Amino acid sequence: MRFFVSVILSIIILLSICLGFPQPGNAVIRQQEEAPGQVLYQSRHSLPDETGSTWQVVLFKRVQEGEVKTIELRLVGFPGNVTFIHPKTLEIITGKGKILDAQDHFAKATPAPNVGQYDLKEILSQLPANGRIRLILPLERERVLFVPAPVLLEWQLLAES
Repeated sequence: MRFFVSVILSIIILLSICLGFPQPGNAVIRQQEEAPGQVLYQSRHSLPDETGSTWQVVLFKRVQEGEVKTIELRLVGFPGNVTFIHPKTLEIITGKGKILDAQDHFAKATPAPNVGQYDLKEILSQLPANGRIRLILPLERERVLFVPAPVLLEWQLLAES
């Protein structure tokens, strides 16, 4: 009887560990057909900034008739806590100190003050596949968001898909 209870408890603990904690290393690139001949690829992550606030970070690529039309990065902060400044570029700093500027997609109109979207079509190939980058968020009160190596690698895979 004691053995049976031990086995059951072990299984419960193992299932709790496996199901209770998300595995951050799993790359998930979503693919969605928006219209005939038009496909949207997405990489979604929740990442903390240096203050601990969580951001939804979505890199997406739109392909139409086999041609890449856009590669954009959407950043979404908690409503009421952050306000993006438009039009203003997103500053990206690599681990080696290289500074890249991504153009503001919402320069003329934004869906909400806590949303920013930036053009990475020409910049993505210049980002490292290893190491991490810093995003200097153009907010009323500037914040820094660190993008880790596994996310950058996923972005490179998305660009190549």
